[in-house]
Amino acid sequence: MTNFDSLETRSADARASDLAEQLPQQIARAMAAPGYGDSLRDVDAASITSVADLAALPVLRKSDLGKAQAAHPPFGGFTVKPASGFAHIFQSPGPIYEPGGVDHDWWRMGRFLHAAGIGPGDVVQNCFGYHLTPAGMIFENGARAVGAAVLPAGTGQTELQVTAARDVGATAYAGTPDYLKVILDKADAMGVQLGFTKAAVGGGALFPSLRQEYADRGITCLQSYATADLGNIAYESAAMEGMIVDEQVIVEIVTPGTGTPVAAGEVGEVVVTTLNPDYPLIRFATGDLSAVLPGESPCGRTNMRIKGWMGRADQTTKIKGMFVRPEQVAALVDKHDEIIKARVIASRDGEMDAMTVQIEAQNGDEIAFSRSVVEVLKLKGRVEVVAPGVLPKDGLVIEDQRSYD
Repeated sequence: MTNFDSLETRSADARASDLAEQLPQQIARAMAAPGYGDSLRDVDAASITSVADLAALPVLRKSDLGKAQAAHPPFGGFTVKPASGFAHIFQSPGPIYEPGGVDHDWWRMGRFLHAAGIGPGDVVQNCFGYHLTPAGMIFENGARAVGAAVLPAGTGQTELQVTAARDVGATAYAGTPDYLKVILDKADAMGVQLGFTKAAVGGGALFPSLRQEYADRGITCLQSYATADLGNIAYESAAMEGMIVDEQVIVEIVTPGTGTPVAAGEVGEVVVTTLNPDYPLIRFATGDLSAVLPGESPCGRTNMRIKGWMGRADQTTKIKGMFVRPEQVAALVDKHDEIIKARVIASRDGEMDAMTVQIEAQNGDEIAFSRSVVEVLKLKGRVEVVAPGVLPKDGLVIEDQRSYD
């Protein structure tokens, strides 16, 4: 298969030379955006020409975005044009607002879909959400970039998903790793044969057993690592040896909570600088953990590789493709006077993510608690009401019991 473009196979010297030209321009754009305020005021943009130079700049965190957006909605002054200049405005939990564009591969997801073998002649059943959050449009924009047709299926209504996949001849799936299994199992129950041969997944961990189950069904499943703020960060190719960093972002691995790069190969927090001229996020801390892999991918793509998602630097955990944050658990506790404390447990039920919310309370309405869980955490889960003093006093409000081996 040919590459998406010539950037993927650049030499290290060519990539560094291109970066030395692009990076000062992006730093200058950020300096012109009022959201950065004093943080970049004394920076000489012309002097920032390499990844190593970035280490002298401050780290930008999602909490910083949230505060700035609350003061200056919707984007907190971090974009180079007003909200009306974008094709879309999205809302993620927080709330955090993200801009979106429809230009060719604006989110850079086409590069991943191409690596997954998706292109002209394919019909992609896009099961990422289209409601408020950007995931659905991120993958749709990528599908357009590679010339594939899109069935904008979104989430839920699994029986209709099966019928639509059959009727339109869907050949590729895009969505969270475990929802494809839900569709396939429903199809089996309905006696329907589906034509999926490729899957491009994200928004959650792709467990090896689940990837193997898809392979046994004749479906090649590859994963990407993307966020609503940054778009695609890294992606798998057919080699399936780590995740290749996208050509329009710069990835650093730093000691969690700091901006200090770790030694090569050590696990740390993923910090990303995007070269997107519309939204110049500089040293944006994702809160995710990963590590750099040595060497280049056997597929011939030459950019740096990372191991992929290795957990969170804080207690924030992704369940069923949605982040659950400690502050959301605190909001759940505050919502009911009867609740003393709460603990969210992420686990697996077969090949699916499962969530249990343990609520420590003297008494209370379990049904009302369940409604609040959906309202505050944006996910359905099993609610267990336990007596005061039962939950461990270990500081955890979110416990991830899943194994990522």
